[in-house]
Amino acid sequence: MSSAILLGILIIAIGAFSSGSFSIPFDKVTRWKWENSWLTFSVFAYLIVPLIICLIVAPNFPAIYQTIPASNLWLIFILGAVYGLANLTFGLSLRYLGVALGFCISLGLMMVIGTLLPPLIDGRMSKMFEGNGGILLISGLIVSCIGIGITAWSGILKSRKLESLKGVKANADFDLRKGLLAALFVGITGSSMSLGFEQGKMIAEETIKAGTPELFAKCPVFVLFFAGSLLSTLVWCIYLAIKNNSLGDYYKGDSKTLITNYALCALASFLWFINYIFYGMGTSKLGEFSFVAWGILMSLTIVCATVWGFFRGEWKGIEFNIKRLVWLGLAVLITASFLIGISG
Repeated sequence: MSSAILLGILIIAIGAFSSGSFSIPFDKVTRWKWENSWLTFSVFAYLIVPLIICLIVAPNFPAIYQTIPASNLWLIFILGAVYGLANLTFGLSLRYLGVALGFCISLGLMMVIGTLLPPLIDGRMSKMFEGNGGILLISGLIVSCIGIGITAWSGILKSRKLESLKGVKANADFDLRKGLLAALFVGITGSSMSLGFEQGKMIAEETIKAGTPELFAKCPVFVLFFAGSLLSTLVWCIYLAIKNNSLGDYYKGDSKTLITNYALCALASFLWFINYIFYGMGTSKLGEFSFVAWGILMSLTIVCATVWGFFRGEWKGIEFNIKRLVWLGLAVLITASFLIGISG
């Protein structure tokens, strides 16, 4: 493995830690319904944070858009809107399954679909199979599925155990059926992010030509993609706020609680978005095999989120044998990340 690829993987791993940690601040949000927290988070994550960062590292990005075919810009925007739906449902998967299991199943499906789709569409997969890379990639994805299966099964065993222990249930909203349906939807639609970022290569190339360092070349892509995500999120959350009579919660109540809630959602958005800055930086080190970055990011994010699940008490009262199964699943996922990484 070249030093550039190794550096790329390490940078992506930092992003994975940030991604796996972003939901933690939501635990401290009070007196808001889910749609209030998620829309506030989304405004920061999809609009304010990426726009500020892009203005800093690539201030001429509006002019770059003018050099790109409109069809390509619209495609990225629409894929972003689809991802907005996926992220909405992802929030529900975390609510019903908890951080550990929700991340595992949702991101696991996103990883497999999002890794294979771009190279299948643009023909790079055939080049992978000219050597051993394609075999390593498929092997890594299969190993990932095994790790996801082990971790998911441990989560199911955990839910059964919690049901038998009165007063120990860490997630009062736990619902396995609803959570699995939400995670399945996330896995299918969430792969639009990987495809959208790959479609943004033309924008990234023009950004570099305009003088932006290669490490930050994807920032204008993020701004356009997440603008689509904000649109679909805005429609759904406002609908829920009207339905649940929670529109006034954005400004009603004591000022200290409101300021704290907005600050926590802003912190969550920063942790979530900064992951994609590291993802873009790491991807730039992987060259034409940049699509393997997605599998690495998803696998390591699952690992980080599962570790956070332990710290948050989601596995409190669970016997050691089930916990040992979780750690086995995480070890398998880390191995899969290594296989996917060296496939490039």
